[in-house]
This record gives sequence, structure tokens and C-alpha cells, in this order.
Amino acid sequence: MKKLAVNMEYVRRHLFTVVVTLALAVWFAYDGFVVYPATPAAELYVAIEKSDPPAAFDLDAFKAQKIRTQISFSALSLLAFLVVGLRLLSSVKFDFSYDEEGFVLKGSRYSYADISSVDRARWSAKGVALLKLKDGNKIILDSWHHRGVDEFLKSLPESLNQEGV
Repeated sequence: MKKLAVNMEYVRRHLFTVVVTLALAVWFAYDGFVVYPATPAAELYVAIEKSDPPAAFDLDAFKAQKIRTQISFSALSLLAFLVVGLRLLSSVKFDFSYDEEGFVLKGSRYSYADISSVDRARWSAKGVALLKLKDGNKIILDSWHHRGVDEFLKSLPESLNQEGV
């Protein structure tokens, strides 16, 4: 059986993004929960704006807004970490193997006769093919995420390898 393998270039780039977004989330959270609350409002203004505050300026409101901003940035960075991290995990755990008679996905065996069509509309531009199964399920195969997708598509029976199928 041949197996699709995760593309290590894809993993490296997305792992880098995961690490950076987590680091940003921690940094922003530290500023929002520790550094900014412990810093006097006037000092915080000077540190951020690089000038003295204007007369009659509401420094407490400024400080509160900057704390909310740091916490919001932390939440957004954490959300990005989760989205990219979960997508990366999904790609790494994607288990797809095939042979002359069919393929195995998530432990379930399918024959090539179970494929109703192969949508290659995004293949030339994106390296993405969509297998439409007769039971209504769809399987997205992305050659950026996994090596061997093109070999799998070439191994399909002639009836599924026609243009537009």
C-alpha cells in the first residue's frame, strides 16, 4: 500500500506560525495582565506615546484602554494559534493510503467503485482535488498538505481520470 505523506515544508511553515502566534499571545497577555496594570498611568503614556501627556488628559482611561487592547491582541493571537494549530494537527493526522483496488481513509476501506467523481477544478491552480463518493461524502486531497496526491490521482481507474470527471 502506498500512503500519502505530510509535506514537511507545509509542517515547518505552519509550525513556525503556531509558535509565533502562541508567543505573541503570551506576550500580549503578560503586558495586559501584569506589566500595564503595575505601571503608573503617566509612565505608561510616556512609554507608549514617547511624549508627556497633554494637560487634563484622562490617563486612567488611557491605561484602561491600553490594557483592554493588549488582552484583545492576546485573545486574537491565541485564536490564530488554535486555528492554525488545529489545521496543522488535522493534516498531520490525515491517514490516507491506497493500492490497485481502492483506498483506506480513517481505517475505512473504499474501492474505486465507491468514487462517483473527481473534481479537478482547483488542481492546476492549487493542487487540490475533491473526491465525491457515492455515499455523499467528500474527500479533499491537497498536494500542499500531503505528498503523493498526484500519484494517487494518476493511479485512479481510467473512467475517473478523464478530463472533467
